[in-house]
Amino acid sequence: MVFDKVKLVPNRFTAIMSAAAVTAAVVGLSVNAVNSQGSVIKVDGSSTVFPITEKVAEASKKAGGANVTVGVSGTGGGFKKFCAGDTDITNASRPILAKEIAACKAKGVRYIELPIAFDALTVVVNPSNTWASNLTTAELKKIWEPGSTVKNWKEVRASFPSQPMKLFGPGADSGTFDYFTEAINGKAKASRKDFTASENDNVLVQGVSRDKGGLGYFGYAYYKANQKRLRAVKVGGVMPGEKTVENGTYTPLSRPLFIYVRADSAKKPEVKKFVEYYLKNGGRIADSVGYIGLPPRAYTAAAARFKSGKTGSIFGGKEAIGLKIDELLSRELRD
Repeated sequence: MVFDKVKLVPNRFTAIMSAAAVTAAVVGLSVNAVNSQGSVIKVDGSSTVFPITEKVAEASKKAGGANVTVGVSGTGGGFKKFCAGDTDITNASRPILAKEIAACKAKGVRYIELPIAFDALTVVVNPSNTWASNLTTAELKKIWEPGSTVKNWKEVRASFPSQPMKLFGPGADSGTFDYFTEAINGKAKASRKDFTASENDNVLVQGVSRDKGGLGYFGYAYYKANQKRLRAVKVGGVMPGEKTVENGTYTPLSRPLFIYVRADSAKKPEVKKFVEYYLKNGGRIADSVGYIGLPPRAYTAAAARFKSGKTGSIFGGKEAIGLKIDELLSRELRD
């Protein structure tokens, strides 16, 4: 089978993204976070990071900043636009990969990598599911690995009831898809294909909330905004949350979130002002939308990196699975 790509329709269930943002995800356009007059800063990329950047854009505008358009095309889709020079900033739920580094280099695009929050990638089930309160990484792999034929909950664990399973997950351009498949299946993008896929996390929320046998995964903020319609599953006995991310016990599904700023765009006064505002207020805003803000020293270090214009990535073109906050802060840049 192939990915079942769901068309996104604005509706009353879009708890985080605005109706305009959902429509934008369908037609591939940016959603204007503010009015259309004056200088415009173009942002695109991760749906996971979208709620943070959208709130920052709105707050920054109210504080006298420039207009910001925030698009949603997934981390991979965002890097394609960014490396082509079409956007000033890209949202990313994983680090830039080697192929994307090469694409940026080919176009002469240099970038400043800025961590802005942590996420507890959350596995969710329907509230009517009373049996699967805890799943091991081995069981998640059994469900999601390439070639998996698991279609009933009883096939996951003998004590589970005979309930048909319906899977919902991010699309192939999603950084969440890349991270989850590498963390659980051992290789990025290695996954069974017979599941309902969407770059819009709200579509996944809807799918799981409407199907008793539903199982899905996405960023923690989307779970927190829909707790009455979903139930989070412990992974390896640990519940996703602020404390388990901060103390490093929610592994391997905790991960850093980023914005990448084009080095030439960073020289523009309006971009400089916006990014400085982001790093000053991003932790508080990340917390407010359901993610985990970094320690103050992390934003101080990011601000110093941005001010110095240091380009490159601390990841060398590779994903970092199970990275803890202190490990993130101790890594050195690689150009």
